[in-house]
Amino acid sequence: MRIGILAIGNELTGGSTQDTNSSFISRELNAEGWSVSTIMVSGDDEDIIGKGLDYLMALSDAVIVTGGLGPTSDDITTASIAKAFGLNLYTDETVLNQMKDRFKKYRTKWISNNTKQAMFPEGAEIIPNPAGTACGFSLKKNGKIVTVIPGVPSEAKKMFSTGVIPLLKRNSGEAKQYMVSKTIKLFGVTEAGIDQMLSDVDLKITGVSIGFYPNFPENHIVITSKNLTESAAEETLKIAERRIEGKLQKYIFGYDNDTLEGIVASLLTNRALTLSVAESCTGGLITDRLTNIPGSSVFFDRGVVVYSNDSKTDLLGVPSEILNNFGAVSEETAVLMAEGVRKLGRTDLGLATTGIAGPTGGTTQKPVGTVFIALTDGENTICRNFLFGGKRKRIKKISSQWALEMLRRFLIGNSLND
Repeated sequence: MRIGILAIGNELTGGSTQDTNSSFISRELNAEGWSVSTIMVSGDDEDIIGKGLDYLMALSDAVIVTGGLGPTSDDITTASIAKAFGLNLYTDETVLNQMKDRFKKYRTKWISNNTKQAMFPEGAEIIPNPAGTACGFSLKKNGKIVTVIPGVPSEAKKMFSTGVIPLLKRNSGEAKQYMVSKTIKLFGVTEAGIDQMLSDVDLKITGVSIGFYPNFPENHIVITSKNLTESAAEETLKIAERRIEGKLQKYIFGYDNDTLEGIVASLLTNRALTLSVAESCTGGLITDRLTNIPGSSVFFDRGVVVYSNDSKTDLLGVPSEILNNFGAVSEETAVLMAEGVRKLGRTDLGLATTGIAGPTGGTTQKPVGTVFIALTDGENTICRNFLFGGKRKRIKKISSQWALEMLRRFLIGNSLND
């Protein structure tokens, strides 16, 4: 089934609000095995809404509309769709009474124009709103279905899952299929690199599709398998997963809901190892990510932000002559920071970052984006030198990601130099 999406609202076309609903709906539809033919954004204009519907229905088997179901004068979606379909509006007394009860429950004053949210085109099927006052609705025309839900993201997500998906399945006319999907998360390789490494892999397995989703600084691959039986869908998914892993295992750090910091936390806990972190350019970002993991006190002892040269000397014992001779952003300093914080915390491992996040501070020898990351276990120490592009926050984020990735590779016994 091909589905079109129409997002409505002057706030969307004016740029003051981002259309996050369409991306969410697209992901969910693809996970169900359906394809999105077209996504359109329209302002609150009756003529444009009608023409947008005509265009999408010509390209799709179903259309999902979001936005414009509020009580104000600029919320014209329901009336516009009714006019486009040549239908009159009616007031649904059941919905109206439910709205009034909700207002009474939350001690909110009832205003007469709220009645507008209980008006629907004749013949519409009501889609309940468990998260707000504006119910949605669906209509059929020429064998195609149009569903309409509010634009408030929290309401749209809830109603899409509980109301729209079941409705589409009921009206799709497709044979019941089982579908399973898996997200494979990678880091340290570009999207183009992934595509090249998979170029000689036959992924045309019956019922399996693959999607590429950049999510800086990571890249995600989503594989989806659908079949007439659950076991067949799971088996073809495993085949595709093994073929992908055969080419990309080095860069795979997790699956589905895994996070890099969560994987590192599990590895440290399982190996009963403790960690201390010293951060300069990342400003505590690594520590923040690790301590977001419940139970991180089991493996994490301390994190120190040593931004100035004096702090590197006072807290970590980095000699001033090292800082003067090699600079705060250098392999020598990064190594001593890692060794110093490990000793300070009396932990098994020490991790350190120092670099130039910009936009100023760079030189010809050490341009903005130069970062050194060091890791030590007390016997062996490794330091890597990176040159990252982008603005300050982007450099900080990818620096923290590489620090955690170096730690992950060390914990699973991989080379830190790859």
